[in-house]
Amino acid sequence: MTAVIRDPGNERAAIRTSASRTGRKRGNNEGSIRQRPDGTWEARLTLGDGARKSLYGKTRAEVAVKLAAAKRDLDHGLSVLRDERQTVGQYLVTWLADMKPHLQPSSARRYGDYVRLHLIPALGRVPLAKLSAQQVQGLQTRLLAAGLSPTTTQSAHRVLHRALHDAERLGLVVRNVSEQVRAPRRSTPEMQVLTEAEAATFLHAAEGDRFAALYVLALTTGMRQGELLGLRWADVDLERGTVQVRQAVQESATHGYRLAKPKTPHSRRTIGLSRLATEALRAHRVRWAAEKLALGPAWTGTDLDLAFPSAVGTLMAPHDLARRSFARVLARAGLAGRGLHFHCLRHTAATTLLARGVNVKVVSEMLGHADISITLRIYGHVLPHMQQSAADMMEHIYGTLMVTASGTDGTGGTGPAR
Repeated sequence: MTAVIRDPGNERAAIRTSASRTGRKRGNNEGSIRQRPDGTWEARLTLGDGARKSLYGKTRAEVAVKLAAAKRDLDHGLSVLRDERQTVGQYLVTWLADMKPHLQPSSARRYGDYVRLHLIPALGRVPLAKLSAQQVQGLQTRLLAAGLSPTTTQSAHRVLHRALHDAERLGLVVRNVSEQVRAPRRSTPEMQVLTEAEAATFLHAAEGDRFAALYVLALTTGMRQGELLGLRWADVDLERGTVQVRQAVQESATHGYRLAKPKTPHSRRTIGLSRLATEALRAHRVRWAAEKLALGPAWTGTDLDLAFPSAVGTLMAPHDLARRSFARVLARAGLAGRGLHFHCLRHTAATTLLARGVNVKVVSEMLGHADISITLRIYGHVLPHMQQSAADMMEHIYGTLMVTASGTDGTGGTGPAR
């Protein structure tokens, strides 16, 4: 039973448990409230490891609420020793440093940009333990009002959500308040795709370029840029007309670009080659061998066996390919100024195949997607044309059968008498 003891002068009051009056030590997770000599109130909570947590307030009611909240935190396995002075900005800086080893370099850069440009300026000074859902909602409103796209705003929200999820797991916050805020829907960016005529013009403009065969492969197989730059001659079978994707060029956090296995099992695949691609690779191999022979000892990439290396046989960085070759081919093809990226060749390959009626499952396997739903989500805009083609085919089949079965000429009249 809890008893309240007040002194005659009402200068001091305290709440003590019955057990404390009998001399028993205060048990784990038990608390007390007392008024301090300066008139403020203090609640003390005894923890399982013998530590104590003090909570302060101007009134008894205020600290009573804090004490009850601390007990609830303990019941849910949360730490009540968290530093309530730690700000959102301080936490995000530490969290980002802890996350960096677990992220791809490109992802780490994006996370850093969202934290530095959007999250810290808006929420950095807010105490982490006191961050509210209303403040997170206000962040989204300000980002959209500042002209950021819904996609960028949603991405910033996801980074904050992940950070707060870890804070909740560590007991630094009672709950992840970002879960109470609905993130804006992503805006669908316009996909960069070449028409069949533009693709043919691009390949014609690439003739004579050192990477002409790479562009043929990109437009006929849909291989990713990193997969093409990581392709080895050992993975090319010109007799059977196949290539195997076994490694790719990836960015490293400490060593620039490196060769690594594809991220998913579905990315490790065998792709059939068109005759155009096979012939382009045969011509490219002759040129490749001549370059290697001419350089002699200066050719330093013998062990790599890369089909599309740098001028000395080493790994070719994607940004070097874009600057030294891709941009120049675009200019010769009259396609410069549209902001086209190398990835548009992969999109072009996929949309061309789907538009030509190739089964979406086959296209998905060529692209190395983990699931056909990914292909449908990215290239679903091509499918309505396929559905109309299917409807036309069904009309042709059953319309003809119905005419034959009814003995009519398809216009409502009867055919010639027999």
